[in-house]
Amino acid sequence: MGNFSRPSDFGDSRKKPPPAETSAEVYYYKKQIDARTLMVIVLQDGEQVEGTIEWYDLDAIKINRQDAPNLLLPKHSIKYMYKAEEREK
Repeated sequence: MGNFSRPSDFGDSRKKPPPAETSAEVYYYKKQIDARTLMVIVLQDGEQVEGTIEWYDLDAIKINRQDAPNLLLPKHSIKYMYKAEEREK
């Protein structure tokens, strides 16, 4: 029998890291933009912003609001977001 002490003897069986980006985020934003869904964005400090997502990129999303100025929110400042229609009454 041969010496199988090197991983290359078995092929590269190491797990590859997951992709840096999945299409899930892209799909979610696109769906909400196309539907003009009213969203509630909860920031890291607990503040809530309500509006529709106009566009997004790797680092930020732009929120259009009805009775307030539009906002450009850095993604790192967002804790989570949800559809306004799902808000508990």
